[in-house]
Amino acid sequence: MARPSRPTSGTLRSLRLGLVPYAEAIGLQARIAAARRAGEIPDTLLLLEHPPVLTKGRRAEAGELGMGEEWYRAQGIEVADSDRGGRVTYHGPGQLVAYPIVDLTAIGPGPAPDVRAWVALLERATIAALAAAGVPAQVFDGLAGVWTAGPPPIPAGTPGPQGRPVILTTPELAAGPRPARKIGSIGIHVSRGISTHGLAVNVNNDLQPFEWIVPCGIEAARMSSVAAELGAEQDIGAVATAIESALDGEL
Repeated sequence: MARPSRPTSGTLRSLRLGLVPYAEAIGLQARIAAARRAGEIPDTLLLLEHPPVLTKGRRAEAGELGMGEEWYRAQGIEVADSDRGGRVTYHGPGQLVAYPIVDLTAIGPGPAPDVRAWVALLERATIAALAAAGVPAQVFDGLAGVWTAGPPPIPAGTPGPQGRPVILTTPELAAGPRPARKIGSIGIHVSRGISTHGLAVNVNNDLQPFEWIVPCGIEAARMSSVAAELGAEQDIGAVATAIESALDGEL
């Protein structure tokens, strides 16, 4: 059940919804996006968790679900198509999912939505929220998502899944013997200036299902969570508050 909306210090309205089936969340986003486009409501952030589900983004390839869809369903994991960008990823209880439904016409230098600027904003917000939880994090040019400290899973300078070379953005975080692990995922859809979908942060969720797929098309990627990095289960509500604060500060 949805809690009452939480006003932030700016114009972003936030709703914490608990555990929401993926299809239900998609329908809710569509209704909110239509209302936002009509100017009836402000930018709105949905914070929630999903029951176990594998979602296939617009660039997903069959080989990323190596066991076959029926095998995953037999494990109790739904398989769903998604209109977000990106490839295959997993959502499950204990993972915080944030869907900011935002009018992008106010973001970037021109009248058209600046999708790259929006993705960069989501990356910064994820990194800030992880820092508040005590986990240093980084991004790599050429690799999607947000990563823990350590060198990239694909050596710097070699092509990533999208064909672009992997480039370090914060070399001081990309040092050390332990490879970086993916802790946050980002995938969006923009239609008529309104962005849906958003980001997911692994907080307390089971990481085993990620071993059964090729997460986000990166064969060498290994996953982590806030709980795994800090050695104890975390307060997912505190991470939600950090996401609210980070996004509100950016918007």
